[in-house]
Amino acid sequence: MYSDAERGHLEQLTIGKLRRIGAVLEVRLPIEPSWRGGQIERVISGRHAAMAERLTAMLLAAGWEVRPEASFSHFGERGVVDLVAWHAASRTLLLVEIKTELVDVPGLLTVTDRRRRLAKVIAGDRGWEPLRVTQWVVLADGRTNRRRVTDHRMLLRAAFPADGRSVAAWLKEPSEAVDALWFLPDVAGGGAGRGAAGPNRVSTRSSSRC
Repeated sequence: MYSDAERGHLEQLTIGKLRRIGAVLEVRLPIEPSWRGGQIERVISGRHAAMAERLTAMLLAAGWEVRPEASFSHFGERGVVDLVAWHAASRTLLLVEIKTELVDVPGLLTVTDRRRRLAKVIAGDRGWEPLRVTQWVVLADGRTNRRRVTDHRMLLRAAFPADGRSVAAWLKEPSEAVDALWFLPDVAGGGAGRGAAGPNRVSTRSSSRC
């Protein structure tokens, strides 16, 4: 097996065998899928952009001011927020994190906690003085994301107690902070068959679709 690898006869080896060789040599063997349209990152980026486009349209229609890909920096703490929205009448700041795939739940909670601490900095850089700050995590709808939400339902519910049921009404009259996690139907691929419906509520009790 090692001889085949050294001589480049990889077609005779399975992925499992190659990984075993790599483990012995302490070498990672990443597999990068590609297709006729290019690297898979381009597909993921396209889905993310489609979700951002739809959310931006939703916010603008409700009378919010929107800043996409808003960066911030404060004493070494840096980051980028997918969408920063401002409701001038109520002086409400909304920070939106868009996820095509929910992979690292603790990492997500760390990022959103940092943004909450630095919310006044993020708002002040744009000339806003918020009375309240709220955060959304918007996930692409799909079985994998729903399963991961179910697997971490207690952590996510503690951080984001609201779901997508009241999002549309809240956007028009944001009288209080509503931290929410909800699903947006996939508008750029896998979930296209579900149509362009509004936000779906998040169920943390089971993995069934709501």
